[in-house]
Amino acid sequence: MQVWYAGYGSNLSRSRFLCYLTGGRPEGASRTYPGARDQSPPQDDRALTLPGEMVFAWDSPTWGGGVAFYDADTPGVTLARAYLVTEQQFADVAAQEMHRAPGVDLDLTQVLHEARHRLGPGRYESLHLVGELEGAPVLTFTTPNLAALQRSSPTAAYLRAIVAGLREAHHLSDEALVTYLLGRPGIAPAWDAASLAELVSEPTRR
Repeated sequence: MQVWYAGYGSNLSRSRFLCYLTGGRPEGASRTYPGARDQSPPQDDRALTLPGEMVFAWDSPTWGGGVAFYDADTPGVTLARAYLVTEQQFADVAAQEMHRAPGVDLDLTQVLHEARHRLGPGRYESLHLVGELEGAPVLTFTTPNLAALQRSSPTAAYLRAIVAGLREAHHLSDEALVTYLLGRPGIAPAWDAASLAELVSEPTRR
């Protein structure tokens, strides 16, 4: 079965997401990923808008600051990017997000029937069915208990990955990027309009 994986944080960036499939270390991160059993690239990817709010929280050992979580229960708009992958690839991506070794398939029966499935207590162990695209389910994952995580500002490296992905998928202007990021809970106090404008105006990294 094919599924769409909806990334809303650093996985908005295609090059960062591919580290989950082919292995490698994203720019600015401290962790090297083993990759998936099937290292084929996504068969497609699309810009997507999810109902709900993206927030920055926790203190990631990979990025050194807050990272993105999806709150489906709070009104808002979350900009995402959907990648068309196999069910096995999705399981391996989820495993690496959960700091587990890839190689174990997931049973998606519950999330496909009930829209949510809590796999465990970890930061990204709650599966969400967020829609359907061209007949295939759109899935993402987030924390099962966002209230338990303290809001925390992201690092510049993490934000650069998000900015790159938002440019690639949603073609946002600098002004729109600042407006979107400034409205995310957890972005302050480390970031304000001026510092975000400086970051998004940086020359594109090659």
